[in-house]
Amino acid sequence: MKNKEKLLVIIGPTAVGKTKLSIDLAKKFTGEIISGDSMQIYRGMDIGTAKISPDEMNGIPHHLLDIKDPRESFSVAEFQQLVRKKITEISNRNRLPILVGGTGLYVQSVIYDYQFPDVEDEKVRKQLEKQVEEKGIDFLFHQLQQIDREYARLIHPNNRRRLIRALEVYYATGKTMTEWKLNQKIEAVYDSVVIGLTMERSRLYERINDRVDEMIANGLVEEAKRLYDQGLTNVQATQAIGYKELFAYFDGTVTFDEAVANLKQNTRKFAKRQFTWFRNKMDVQWFEVTEETYDHFFEKICNFVAGKMK
Repeated sequence: MKNKEKLLVIIGPTAVGKTKLSIDLAKKFTGEIISGDSMQIYRGMDIGTAKISPDEMNGIPHHLLDIKDPRESFSVAEFQQLVRKKITEISNRNRLPILVGGTGLYVQSVIYDYQFPDVEDEKVRKQLEKQVEEKGIDFLFHQLQQIDREYARLIHPNNRRRLIRALEVYYATGKTMTEWKLNQKIEAVYDSVVIGLTMERSRLYERINDRVDEMIANGLVEEAKRLYDQGLTNVQATQAIGYKELFAYFDGTVTFDEAVANLKQNTRKFAKRQFTWFRNKMDVQWFEVTEETYDHFFEKICNFVAGKMK
């Protein structure tokens, strides 16, 4: 039997410190980093997605950054395919693939044998797209609520692509997206080690608030305004936290201070959802980021990884 490829995975909520740790582990274990973030794939969305800068990479190769235009859609299935290809390429160079990110479903789809509905029904899809044009996106969202309330809770009501996809799958197969998920076989594809970073909640929230202030100072408003002026307010990419809140400010429906407050609040809520997802869906070895020295913290993680990677 062919040995499974090795994979190191680093997960955790936004602002917890994944970037620095991933760089240091890549140096320690001769690795290359693959982004596991669903929004960092988009070009021109750097500040709002907390994308690592070339200087911060410190010479470590990074993959799956800036591979899409914000006008393009991107699916979990496509992500799975691209990441698995990168894992093989990196392994063939005798280097360790390190998948780093906070988008739970995307990471899960890579490390487990996660199957997606192989459904392409152009006739159904065109009918649904016509319904959107004639009756609005809310009409589709209400359909999904009636058919699959659980999945409807997981997606944004204005996410046209995912709404159409969920309904297309249902009308073509008779099975909801929730049913597809429940029938998944959770089998490991790789010889993977999954480490998670956690932090005392109030301290993490303070870091999130500080990060938002830093993003604003570094030009987030200007970055969001460029996307807004290009008419990219309803595409998949700009549903990301950090952009939609500022779009409301540009529309004049909230003040600037309200937009920033909403951005901080939504990011804190997102971090809470990330914790919940990772704790419930994945087998993770957690390490708490405390006030202890970084060197001691890093040594503990290195010892754990080295023991598992033998």
